[in-house]
Amino acid sequence: MLWLLLLQVLASCLWLGHSEVVKSFETSCPQFFFRETPPNEGLEPANPAWICQRYKNQYYFATLYDRQMRIPVYSAYIYRPGPGKRPKTWLVEPQLIGPAYPKTMEKEWTLLNRYNVSLEKISQSQAILRDYKNLTGLNRGHLNPNGHHDDYSSRMATFTLTNIVPQDEKLNGGAWNNYEQQTMIRRTQGCKTTYVIVGAVPGNNYIAKGRVNKPSYLWSAACCVVDNNYIKAWAVIAENDKNQVQLLTLGELEDALTELYGRGQVSLFDSDCPRE
Repeated sequence: MLWLLLLQVLASCLWLGHSEVVKSFETSCPQFFFRETPPNEGLEPANPAWICQRYKNQYYFATLYDRQMRIPVYSAYIYRPGPGKRPKTWLVEPQLIGPAYPKTMEKEWTLLNRYNVSLEKISQSQAILRDYKNLTGLNRGHLNPNGHHDDYSSRMATFTLTNIVPQDEKLNGGAWNNYEQQTMIRRTQGCKTTYVIVGAVPGNNYIAKGRVNKPSYLWSAACCVVDNNYIKAWAVIAENDKNQVQLLTLGELEDALTELYGRGQVSLFDSDCPRE
């Protein structure tokens, strides 16, 4: 009987070990999606990983990660901007290496020195800091930006390389930043809760000797709940080599992504979020 109990405990521990790189967002960390409905299969890459982004034992957002391209497909979060310092430490996702590793994001140094994981082993499953060194005309672009969060831990959680893409530096510091910091403030006036999904369309170019894809487009969509009777939505898309952001309806963005990904009709939010 005791042996059976120990087996059950071990099995539950192994299950918990799988809980951060998960099987779907419908059953794990669905709270970051409007009506707990994540995007459909139209965005799924050939080798996906669903990550419930966890820092210091708390979930902060959800990321669909492309293991092959070593960039996120999208990050989904709830918009809660506030003042605060910008973190400087970059983290990686241990469970992309395997379920035996920590459930919370960690520094590369921690995995190297406390868990005896080689940098080569980390790099097999995801981008590492070295991949983003010595870039020309590009920098580390957040999908889920730290400025859309209201305390240090939630901002820190966005500094994982699974939430980063090689982004045109003029776009990142220019029109895209204006959208994140100014347009979002205007558009969310009156919103009780704003659900946001920010994504990257893979391109034909790479950094780090072909290891990390440079997206061809960046996009963002928001679904804002004003009250029980009123929901509004908006979206943007930007080519990742121009300092321009195009404002769209949600329906227009979904149609554009359907063409760009070529995997069937894309749906980003529950059908109650207006497409027009």
